[in-house]
Amino acid sequence: MRPLSYVKAPGVDAAIAEVRAHPTSAFLAGGTTEVDLIRLGVARPDLLVDINDLPLAQIEDLPDGGLRLGALSRMTDVARDPRVVRDYPGMSQALLLGASEQLRNMASMGGNLCQRVRCAYFRDGVSPCNKREPGSGCSAIEGMNRGHAILGTSEHCIATHPSDVAVALVALDAVVHTIGPDGARTIPIDEFYLLPGATPQDEHPLAHGELIAAIDVPALPVARGSVYVKFRDRRSYEFALVSVFAALDVWDGVVAEARIALGGVGTKPWRARAAEAALVGSPATTETFALAAQAELSPAVAHEQNAFKVTLAQRALVRVLGQALEIATNGGAR
Repeated sequence: MRPLSYVKAPGVDAAIAEVRAHPTSAFLAGGTTEVDLIRLGVARPDLLVDINDLPLAQIEDLPDGGLRLGALSRMTDVARDPRVVRDYPGMSQALLLGASEQLRNMASMGGNLCQRVRCAYFRDGVSPCNKREPGSGCSAIEGMNRGHAILGTSEHCIATHPSDVAVALVALDAVVHTIGPDGARTIPIDEFYLLPGATPQDEHPLAHGELIAAIDVPALPVARGSVYVKFRDRRSYEFALVSVFAALDVWDGVVAEARIALGGVGTKPWRARAAEAALVGSPATTETFALAAQAELSPAVAHEQNAFKVTLAQRALVRVLGQALEIATNGGAR
């Protein structure tokens, strides 16, 4: 058994200093991912710094009408907040579909954004895995890859990012606020997630000891008509094979604005920019939706067991865009 130390941080600065001083330490919030990885032997910190008493759990209004979600706000609290339900229903749905009630009550928003991949080869602790041991290879490429990514992959990694709410936040152009040894900074959420490339062990740009403090979600009228749909093997708690966040603004039958992101198919929460570009200025029809879906999935790189995701993602996108259109035409985006 490995020794593991634990300390409860009395403040933000103390938490950062404690982690910074120990190269093999980690922050501990809800622990729904970190504790699992420690038990599996994949994460091997010598010190856990408990940050649950830090004043980072508020959900606050922003001057522009948006919301600031404290990094320690719990998934359940955010999902059921009346402002989220009213202004960002797709984000609320993503949170509710993202985990069981028990996990949502524990899991923090900041921790959710930083959760590690669910690839079995990463988590078994022994198979070659470039995320866990850079340069060792990717077992999934020639192995069991049914749940793996088809967008944003590389020869070094095809693991899918597991977060549901991050899909919504990417579509909404959220901004991550951090505090670290070198001070505070802001990171657009689409830049917070890194493609694997040749360095799949680097999943985000956070430095050791840098703490997520909050996530800002801007005011977006179109988001009031947003929807999130998750396609999975079972209706109970399960990770997405494909998920879609979509919101449309439609004027006189023409798409004026589209915000779309995909989950379950990318190595990061996948902003569907090709689909958005194909939709804006085009008629809001099933045919247009199908062309947009094809444009988004055309770069997909599939493997033996996950090739079905290409077709599934296209059909899912068309279906969810149809739902978003119905909401938009009934006044949901206004």
